Amino acid sequence: MVTFGDCFRGRSVWLSGHTGFKGAWMAEWLLGLGATVHGYALTPPTEPSLFDQLGLAIRVDHQIGDVRDREAVEASVQAAQPDFVFHLAAQPLVRLSYAQPVETYATNVMGTIHVLEALRALEKPCAAVVVTTDKCYENREWVYGYREEDPMGGHDPYSSSKGMVELATSAYRRSFFAAGGPVRVASARAGNVIGGGDWALDRIVPDCIRALQYSEKIAVRNPHATRPWQHVLEPLGGYLWLAACLARDDHGAALAGAYNFGPTAAANRTVGELVQEILRHWPGGWEDRSDPDAVHEANLLQLSIDKAQSYLRWSPVWDFAATVRYTMAWYRDARMYKQSANFKRLTQDQIRQYSEAARSVGAAWTKG
Repeated sequence: MVTFGDCFRGRSVWLSGHTGFKGAWMAEWLLGLGATVHGYALTPPTEPSLFDQLGLAIRVDHQIGDVRDREAVEASVQAAQPDFVFHLAAQPLVRLSYAQPVETYATNVMGTIHVLEALRALEKPCAAVVVTTDKCYENREWVYGYREEDPMGGHDPYSSSKGMVELATSAYRRSFFAAGGPVRVASARAGNVIGGGDWALDRIVPDCIRALQYSEKIAVRNPHATRPWQHVLEPLGGYLWLAACLARDDHGAALAGAYNFGPTAAANRTVGELVQEILRHWPGGWEDRSDPDAVHEANLLQLSIDKAQSYLRWSPVWDFAATVRYTMAWYRDARMYKQSANFKRLTQDQIRQYSEAARSVGAAWTKG
């Protein structure tokens, strides 16, 4: 199946954060598209990790590095001479950002600026996508989805750091990556991503899996919070398609900007509803562990995807039920596997199934 116009085949891709959950899925997808992947990241943040389960250390150009190290970032990008850059490396957890605010700002804000500075030094065409989050918006807990032109903000260090990343990326784009230059930069804001292979602490799906594996009740700390749930392949497909469109000779430069990649409104569900859907596939129980003294986390958060639909002809493929079904299928099947070849096949099968579903609904990125 030809996807993304076959534009990644034989091309050099610099991918930061490839040892993380989303980064490992992205590396696997890029390898399947025929790209040469140059990964730059810290060691895998969890044990187990999808990165290790997929055996990616010997399948990509794997470099251990910290985005807070400006010289190392610039050297890595220069060595890769990338046609595409996907910057995913980050401190991604809200609650951890309260415990480690300095590290969170240093990684998320200055780390991104180091990547942007490395892009400034490139003297070849390159399409770059800086990945942030739906939490970059100043959240007023209102019922409609946030649009790309809404104010940046953030109550907690993580969310505000991502708002700062968006502001910095916009400033660099307007100051240094003007239309006509070789480098084109966009940013991407995704919803709450779930999928197989996420083993992080303090995230609802891996918390569910750990409890279910030991026949324990799932502890849910914020059951009434509403989030835009989406399978990990949804935003990754958006990032890939955005980069492919940026790289186009005819009008790619005009697409440089910020984009939301979220689910349909019907996938905006409470944490409690997500847990109940998970339990349809892996029976168990849950209990309300709400803590009135817990640190602040957003209660209501939704995204508008009108811009991505209009400018990129991108739309989500899997609905809420399918998102949970494929997520739980990955974890259920993974219980039987010990070797990376099995995990690789399982993950590649889901990428293929997602791509086939996208083609069946006429997704723009599936057309040659």
